[in-house]
Amino acid sequence: MHNRVSFSELGLIMLDRDGYRPNVGIILLNHRNQVFWGKRIRTHSWQFPQGGIDRGETPEQAMYRELHEEIGLKPEHVEVIARTRDWLRYEVPDRYIRRDARGHYKGQKQIWFLLRLIGGDWNLNLRATDHPEFDAWRWNDYWVPLDLVIEFKRGVYQRALEELSRYLPPVSRPGGGGRDARNRYLRSSPRPRGTGAPAGAEGARRSRPLPAHLAVPPHMELPPGASFDPQPGAPAPAPVATPATATTPTGDPTLS
Repeated sequence: MHNRVSFSELGLIMLDRDGYRPNVGIILLNHRNQVFWGKRIRTHSWQFPQGGIDRGETPEQAMYRELHEEIGLKPEHVEVIARTRDWLRYEVPDRYIRRDARGHYKGQKQIWFLLRLIGGDWNLNLRATDHPEFDAWRWNDYWVPLDLVIEFKRGVYQRALEELSRYLPPVSRPGGGGRDARNRYLRSSPRPRGTGAPAGAEGARRSRPLPAHLAVPPHMELPPGASFDPQPGAPAPAPVATPATATTPTGDPTLS
């Protein structure tokens, strides 16, 4: 069961005069134009990283903060490609809002950013803070399956994906899948132990040395906090290489 927005929480967040909370959404691309797709902790919903804009923040500042809080990336790990021209709004159904907050809180208005990962998969970290938003993630085709998104966010997702699709960069690998690439699970082939680069074509693509701040630690095979589910919505397989880290209770889908 999702938590609900209460009146006491409204004093901690910004609302515009129409009752919408300013918010940012993040569509993160890899070199194949696949997108980061995260499973909300302890739920069956999948979504993009997003979060509220704090008082005094610009949308870009909020985007970088949320990028680090939710998936552990720093500004040097990404390139900003584009953003939506205006706010995209969605309303939150009353069943997700406590009675004392109804009439005050209406929903969220979002600026969406399209980013490209210029670091590596190993820079992603679902446990960058002590209040994780996701407990699994994958690379997915750009046109994500909206039936896995909580219902009241689907319209905004569709509009954001459509507006930003015109800015998709060329894929960086000849013969790459681009927009129509099949879903992949981080890598198409395992990385040989004791080496700092993936095998096969991926290794050739990254044969030149990475900067020190992007280099993969020799002991790390997978991003910390990541688990894998090749079929979202199906019964989950046993976690792979998931650190034994305690998690906090699930967050409120209406506030993040």
